[in-house]
Amino acid sequence: MARGVAKDHDEKRQALRKGAASYFARNGFDRASMTGAAKECGVSKALLYHYHDSKEALLFDILDGHLSSLLAVVEEAAPAGLGALISVILEEYEDADAEHKLQLEALRSALPPEMQTPLIATQRRLVHLMAEAVRAEQPALEGDRLRAATMSVYGILNWFYMWHRPGRGLSREAYAELATQFVRGGLANL
Repeated sequence: MARGVAKDHDEKRQALRKGAASYFARNGFDRASMTGAAKECGVSKALLYHYHDSKEALLFDILDGHLSSLLAVVEEAAPAGLGALISVILEEYEDADAEHKLQLEALRSALPPEMQTPLIATQRRLVHLMAEAVRAEQPALEGDRLRAATMSVYGILNWFYMWHRPGRGLSREAYAELATQFVRGGLANL
């Protein structure tokens, strides 16, 4: 008889992803180990392997969860335009610094192509949705200029985690408003 899935399976898996993401981001994925990840999560290595059969499978799960969650909020906010996208992206990035760092640093370097493919497809969908919001603000943008403007918006958002310190300076919400004004001002002058 096959063993059933525990009632708290999804919660345990999420906790493992969160702890492992923190460990991998802090130590660098290439230098990290499953033993270290298990220790960080406060579980046995055997339990970690129960959920993920390799370090790469665990990284994929971390990134897939992060990007899927991001895509869901971006798709929901897209009809409301650029300001809404900027706000929900910054909100979704909150408490996801480790996952975001891994996305930027490890997705293409640490995962085999078959694991990269669906994650890159999700990233491309996120870029497309932002490009549509940028184009709505500045319809004359096309081709390389639209891509450059779109990626500039993501640049403003993606590196927020590097310098922002919660409780000091601008709040996440105030920064979203500033970033929206900054981007709209720049687009208006193109």
